[in-house]
Amino acid sequence: MTPFPAALALIPARGGSKGIPGKNLQAVGGRPLVVRSIEAAQASQGVERVVVSTDDTAIGAVALEAGAEVVERPVAIAGDTASSESALLHALTELERAGPLPDQLVFLQCTSPFTNAEQIDRVLQALEDPRINSSFAVQPWHGFLWREDGRGINHNPEQPRQRRQDLEPAYLETGAIYAMRTAAFRQSGSRFCAPWRPVVLDDSGPEIDTPADLALCRSLETIHSPGAE
Repeated sequence: MTPFPAALALIPARGGSKGIPGKNLQAVGGRPLVVRSIEAAQASQGVERVVVSTDDTAIGAVALEAGAEVVERPVAIAGDTASSESALLHALTELERAGPLPDQLVFLQCTSPFTNAEQIDRVLQALEDPRINSSFAVQPWHGFLWREDGRGINHNPEQPRQRRQDLEPAYLETGAIYAMRTAAFRQSGSRFCAPWRPVVLDDSGPEIDTPADLALCRSLETIHSPGAE
């Protein structure tokens, strides 16, 4: 892999969650979700610094123990309606007080427990193209999409049924990994700083939004862990 500038990894991990209480401290494979994200970032060739933004003292303690830095997230931007971007922008402002920021930023979400260092580096590597300001992980999607009113989105139900492999290629944003040029992100306030580029990852694993998702990820970790049959 071509060397690229060392980046700052930022992991927003607030304490409140209505769907799964204490979600970011829930364990998959014996490690809290926030720790899994920290360890993936630490193993990345492209990341030099890992920071967790949180409003929760327990998450902060776990993050520090795992070797990450912690920025205290104000309550005003830690509620259900607060955007991840607000946490990232606040963390950058706080970190800049101690010195210059890296030119590149990686935003990781704890709700994607199977993110690994190689995937992070692949998304970061897209920024080697000087024309690109941001990149993000996507995975192939092969299903037929419908609107609630019965109209097809990626197919015409009034025409002969296509085979799935004949559909126009589509890609689903995984929500796991985003990389941005720091200056472009601060100027736009969005993880999508134009021009952007999706990076196709074949197997990102499920994202955790519900208790059923958490149970599925725990089952998958059990299946793929060392010693499992």
